[in-house]
Amino acid sequence: QLQASGGGLVQAGGSLRLSCAASGGTFYVMGWFRQAPGKEREFVAAIKGSTNWSYHVDSVKGRFTISRDGAKNTAYLQMNSLEPGDTAVYYCAVRKGFYIGSNFYAHEFDYWGQGTQVTVSS
Repeated sequence: QLQASGGGLVQAGGSLRLSCAASGGTFYVMGWFRQAPGKEREFVAAIKGSTNWSYHVDSVKGRFTISRDGAKNTAYLQMNSLEPGDTAVYYCAVRKGFYIGSNFYAHEFDYWGQGTQVTVSS
């Protein structure tokens, strides 16, 4: 139901845009998590509701921007000023139901994409 794309290899300071195309319904929350080797999966960004409130983890604020195209049922993660510490597998995830919180946890999401590798070289 989720198809993530857009990962790749980029030099530090470069940019990438990830896409997450959803099918099979509409989703109240669309989000991105990432997992680096040897580390736990961490929240990166989410966007929710018809007003598209967006949230970003502090480490990416000012560099990453999540957005959504409702007509295409697709979420995007624009990543600028990439750093080697951003290297990870990035996963998109969606939640069908209403969610009132502003903190997002993996177990709150219903479906997950397959992951796309982002590698930032120094």
